[in-house]
Amino acid sequence: MRLRPVCVSDVPVLALVHEAAFRGGEVWDEASLRALVTGVGCGGVLAEREGRVAGFVVWRAVLDEAEILTLAVVPEARRSGVGRGLMEAAVVRVRAAGGIRLFLDVSSRNVAACGLYEGLGFAEVGVRRGYYGDGADARVMVLSMS
Repeated sequence: MRLRPVCVSDVPVLALVHEAAFRGGEVWDEASLRALVTGVGCGGVLAEREGRVAGFVVWRAVLDEAEILTLAVVPEARRSGVGRGLMEAAVVRVRAAGGIRLFLDVSSRNVAACGLYEGLGFAEVGVRRGYYGDGADARVMVLSMS
């Protein structure tokens, strides 16, 4: 797996990956992803396997805190270490930029993602009831990096 920073020129493929990853859910279009990728304090990492984009992660940092805005892995690359690799890369980059806390929201129904985040040391600090379009709660999680 090859990891590299997300570029503006990646936006069209990011939109396709997001659609594949969240089919039937909340999918972000090119305009939304372009705004994120070019936003102040935003960063991202893209994963490639066998010459194809397998996933990406995008975050936003403000002072010493950051938030994962989205992590998308194409279905055929799930459970192969892509999500973990992307999250580990995000943690390294956020920490290197002075971050001491990294937040994210995850659907309480997404058991695999919850397990990934817990395995990386994230802890639940709150719940947003009925947050997602399907009625699922969002688990608010944080990784303390200090």
